[in-house]
This record gives sequence, structure tokens and C-alpha cells, in this order.
Amino acid sequence: MNSEKEKWVLLVLLTIIWGSSFILIKKSLEHYGPFQVGALRVLIAGILLAPVAIINISKFPRKRLKWLIVAAVAGNFVPMFLFPLAETEVSSSIAGIVNSMMPIFVILIGALFWKFKTTGRQMIGVAISFSGACLLMLSGAEGDSLKIVPILWLLLATLLYAVSITTVKSKLADVPAKILSAFVFFFILFLPSLITLAFTGFFQNFEGTKGEFIGLGYVSLLSIFGTGLAMMLNYRLLSISTPLFASTVTLLMPIVAVIWGVLDGESLTGLQFAGGFIIIGGLLFLRAKNIKV
Repeated sequence: MNSEKEKWVLLVLLTIIWGSSFILIKKSLEHYGPFQVGALRVLIAGILLAPVAIINISKFPRKRLKWLIVAAVAGNFVPMFLFPLAETEVSSSIAGIVNSMMPIFVILIGALFWKFKTTGRQMIGVAISFSGACLLMLSGAEGDSLKIVPILWLLLATLLYAVSITTVKSKLADVPAKILSAFVFFFILFLPSLITLAFTGFFQNFEGTKGEFIGLGYVSLLSIFGTGLAMMLNYRLLSISTPLFASTVTLLMPIVAVIWGVLDGESLTGLQFAGGFIIIGGLLFLRAKNIKV
């Protein structure tokens, strides 16, 4: 398969996998706290990828360790806690919609830190989508109550994702995707996630109930597919395309997230629907002309 076809296949796969992550986070939160969900998600991925990391330890990019840490913490650690925290107050559908702003942050981070070119069209698209995010902040799950804090958590997580993927593209693109994922989750994040899980009281309070195992099932699905496999696919996509193209998976993810949310009984208010429509409209505006970064 040539690179052009492969990047579109990867885009579709990531859309389905990551679009389904928000409902899995929601289901996991029915059994565990947000910090436990985040820590378990990273820990399980680290365990699964440990053999790959150990076998390829000689390929560890020691001279670029700082960039590996930046990519790991920004893309695969902090957001794992921010999304569950936010979803304790907003629906999985809203989380998916806000996450669609990642291309905007890729443009901003790329321009500020990696000297990617920014056009007037891109900046107008940023402004349009940001106004949609402001609408979402003013909307509640069922009414007009303010939801500023959880939306800000989601925006911060999305910003950190952008930091991670631009760092990977600029500094780590030559490291094979599978090996890069293994290094991130085992060598960099395994111990911090284990410590975090211990501080939440998970090991002391785990009783092996049916509900706890159901919760572990949801978190395991989230970790295996939404974290381990998805990050491998994402790193591969970054190696054969641009950060902006890779980030446009978030344009399609809200469709999957909203479908899962509706099937689970969620509903969008008029204000939330308008905010999501404006966000995606702004992204489509800035993507109307294919801009290479």
C-alpha cells in the first residue's frame, strides 16, 4: 500500500477507535474515579507494550530523551486524567466535539514553536471554532448552567495533544511507530501511572467485585485500542503525513462520539449543537485549502 492510501486508511481507523474512546471513558467512570481510569489506561498499555520496549531497548533515542518525555507527558499522560475529570461533568458527546479543536492547536503550536507557516485563512478558522467552544462553555448537560471548568480541561488536553504530535513530527519522526509507543508507555510512563494508581487507593480498596471487573473490562478496551493501538497508528500516520493532516482525525471523531452518546441515552441541547456545528465549521473553513505544515 502506498503512503497516500495508507494515510487515509489510518485516518479512518483512528476515527473509529478514538471516537469510541469517549463512551468507554464514560462507562469506566461508572466503576472507578477519574484518576484511577487515567492511571489504569496508561498502566495497562505499558504492560502490553513492555516486551516490545525491552526487545528494542538498544534503539532508545537517549540523545532525544527530553523530546520523548515531552511527547509522552503531553500526549499520553496528562490528557488521560483530564478527559475523565471533564466527563464527570459533561457528556461523552461534548468531549468528542471539543477534542475536534486539535487542528487549531496544531496550527498555533506549530507557528509558535516549530515555525510552521500560518495563513490568514487558518487564523479566521481558529477564531470561528473558538467562538463555538465558548458556546459550549455556556451550555450545561440539560440546561443553561455554566460548564467552563470541564470545557477548559478538555481544551487543555487537546492543546497538550497538539504539543505532543508536533514534537513527534519535528523530533522523533524517524523512530518506528511501534517502538516509539512502547518506549513512551513502558520506559517513560509506566512508573508514574503505577504511583498515581497507588495514591488513589486502588490496590488497597480493590475487592474483586463484579462491578470492578466490568470497569476493568471497559478500561482495558480503552487502553488496548484507544491508547496502545491508537498511538501506534497515530505515530505511523505522523511519519507519512503532516501534523495538520494527522490532527484532522478529530474532525470526524465527533460523529462517532455523538453516535455512541445517543445510543447510550445522551442528548445535545440546542446551544451545544450550535457550538459543535460552529467548531466543525471553523475547522472545515481552515481546511478548505490543503495547507502543508
